[in-house]
Amino acid sequence: MAQERGAGAQGHAALRMARSRSVDPPAGRRRGTRAPREARPRRAMTPEALGALVRGICAAAGVDPAQTESLADNLVWNDLAGRRNHGVERLPILIERAAKGLIACPCPAQVTRIAPAAARIDGANGFGQHLGRLGMDEAIALARGAGVGAVGVRDSNFYGTGAYFVNLAAEAGMIGLALSNAFPKVAAAGGHRPVLGTNPLAFGAPAPGGALLVDMSTAALAGSTLRAHVREGTPLPEGLAVDERGTPVTDPVAAAKATLLPAAGVKGFGLALLVEVLAGVLTGAGIGAGVGSLYRDFDRGGDSGHFFLAVDIGRWMDADAFAARMEDLRAQLEASGPDGAVRLPGAARWQTMAASRRDGLALAPATEAGLRDLATRYGVAWPG
Repeated sequence: MAQERGAGAQGHAALRMARSRSVDPPAGRRRGTRAPREARPRRAMTPEALGALVRGICAAAGVDPAQTESLADNLVWNDLAGRRNHGVERLPILIERAAKGLIACPCPAQVTRIAPAAARIDGANGFGQHLGRLGMDEAIALARGAGVGAVGVRDSNFYGTGAYFVNLAAEAGMIGLALSNAFPKVAAAGGHRPVLGTNPLAFGAPAPGGALLVDMSTAALAGSTLRAHVREGTPLPEGLAVDERGTPVTDPVAAAKATLLPAAGVKGFGLALLVEVLAGVLTGAGIGAGVGSLYRDFDRGGDSGHFFLAVDIGRWMDADAFAARMEDLRAQLEASGPDGAVRLPGAARWQTMAASRRDGLALAPATEAGLRDLATRYGVAWPG
C-alpha cells in the first residue's frame, strides 16, 4: 500500500482564498446564449513555456507538486496532439473545483495490490489526470512482473483523454487499455433519458512511426465535441441527440441540455455498459447518477472510476517481431483505400504533435483569456 503526500498549509491557504472567486465557464455555457465562432489563434507558445505556465498557476493556487506535474504533462500533451478541448482550456474549471474543495489537494491516494497482476486505487477525490497516471503506471509495473496488469481506480474525477494513458503503455513497450465512466448524458438503447455517461474507451500499442491510438466515446457524440458545437454555434446532424420525448435535437445549446444517443445503437450501448461495469461497478466508484459533472455539479466531487490494463508484449513475442507484424497490418490497411484515405489511428496525432513542437502552440482566444485570468489572479508571470 502506498500513500501520497502533498502541499502543506500554504497550499491550503491559497485554495481557501480562491474559493469565493468564480472562474467563468468556457464560452457557450452561459444560459440562453450562443457563443460566436472563435477568431484566429494568437502568437504561438512553446510547449515548455506553456507547461511552465500551468505549473506556476497550479502551484500558486495551492495544488500539491505531484498533482501539478501530472496536470501539466497531461494538458500540454493533449494540446500538442491537437486535442485542444482536453488541453489547457480545462485548467480554469479544474482550478475552480479545487478552490471550492471539490478536488482534493493534496491527494492521499492509496494503492493496494490485491493480486500479482491486479491493484485497486482509492483516489481520495484527486485530479483525474493524476489518478489516471497513477493507475496506468501501476498497471505497467504489474505487467512487468506478471505479463499483464489490471488496475481499478475509484473516487476520481474527469481524467481527460484515454489516449494520453494508453500512450504511456505504448512507450513502455506494452499494449494499453483505458476506460472511464462519466456523468449521465447518454440514453440506453431504446430510451430517451440519460442513464450512462459518454463512457470513453481507449487502447494503444507500439507501432512504427508512432503508437496506434484509438480513443472514442461510446456515445454518438463525445461530450467535448458537443461543447465545441456549442462554442461555435454549429448545428448537430440528426440522430445524435433527443429530447425527453425522443424528438431529434440539432440545436447545439438545446442538445447540451438534452440526451445523447449511444453510438450505433445497441452496439454503443453495449460498449458503454462494458465501461460502466469495469470502471464503475467493479472499482466501487459512482455509477450512473452517482457520477458528478465537471461543469454542473458544484455540491460534490466527481466520484468517477477508471480501469487500466497493460499487456507486456515481450512476454508474447520479440519486440522486433511485434513491430514487423504491426507494420504489416498498417500496410494492409493503407492499401485498402486510395492514397492517404486509410491511416492507422493515431497517425494524424503524431503529425500534429511534430508540427506543434516545431511551430509552437497557438492558443485560441478564449483559452488564452482563461489562462491570463488565472495568471493575474494568482500572480504568475505570463511567458515573454
